[in-house]
Amino acid sequence: MNEPVLEIQGLDVDYGLGAEAVHAVQDVHLTLHRGEVLGLAGESGSGKSTLAYGLTRLLPPPGMIRGGRVLYHPEGGEPYDVLRLTPRQLRDFRWAETSIVFQGAMNSLNPVHKVSTQLVDVLKAHDPQSTRASRLSRARELLRLVGISADRLDAYPHQLSGGMRQRVMIAMALALEPRVVIMDEPTTALDVVMQRQILAQLVELRERLGFSVLFITHDLSLLVEFSDRIAIMYGGRIVEQARGVELYRDSLHPYSDGLLHSFPALRGPRRELTGIPGSPPDQRALPPGCAFAPRCPHAFDRCHSEVPVLDVPADRDGSDRSVACWLHPSTGPTAAVPS
Repeated sequence: MNEPVLEIQGLDVDYGLGAEAVHAVQDVHLTLHRGEVLGLAGESGSGKSTLAYGLTRLLPPPGMIRGGRVLYHPEGGEPYDVLRLTPRQLRDFRWAETSIVFQGAMNSLNPVHKVSTQLVDVLKAHDPQSTRASRLSRARELLRLVGISADRLDAYPHQLSGGMRQRVMIAMALALEPRVVIMDEPTTALDVVMQRQILAQLVELRERLGFSVLFITHDLSLLVEFSDRIAIMYGGRIVEQARGVELYRDSLHPYSDGLLHSFPALRGPRRELTGIPGSPPDQRALPPGCAFAPRCPHAFDRCHSEVPVLDVPADRDGSDRSVACWLHPSTGPTAAVPS
């Protein structure tokens, strides 16, 4: 799991131009390793989905990438910058190397086409020389892979439950056996039981097929259960990265701690739910210094004047975690992120 498959380096994403531009993602550094589940958590409006759409170049107007690189490491080849691919190269890259599962399956699936048509279209677009019989056979195999009977190929999306529609989207994302699967809050609209079923199946598929997952959600309790590493995002920046177990047991950033105390523990002693006071910042007018300072119970003068860098804290030198907080200053002058 030490081999990188996707490296985000200093990514900046804006909505709009000039002085009124909204800086939705700022100087994000993130590394996804081979076979890893990397969780990305934060409240709504923190920039999680914008980051996913930016690195896959799916930003709707007026979104634009202002700077940075997204390095993809193909198997057996030299890494290349996704942001510099031509439209033809980008078409080949999507689905075959990196796929994405969007938040609303009903909005992503075409309501007037059968499931079979939508699965077969993906296969045909990337392999026009294949036969219809082989494409249908692959579509049946994909449905069985996600726990759906092959006889549902002729169903329309409205004839499937919410959980089944989301499984169809996962099947479509795995159709061309990509090395990276990005999941943008795929279980938000589902009940708790269905969430756990889909996540358990996702973990099983990851172990069987070996792809990497960037899992985006506002529900940190989901990530703690099955992510290898977790990155916390706030105000368009990554504020903490750590292994899932480490972050749960010993979070360093006050925002991470607030998220962890916003849901009840399923095991162990009872603990008080404190939540986080206030609201996320307006991206059009971020406060000076740390964006979380107005809501932070531990903020002091420096927090309101200087933006903390994301780095290994001095008191955890040699560890593989990083935090952007003046409560845990680093020894280095840069915002380098350990991979």
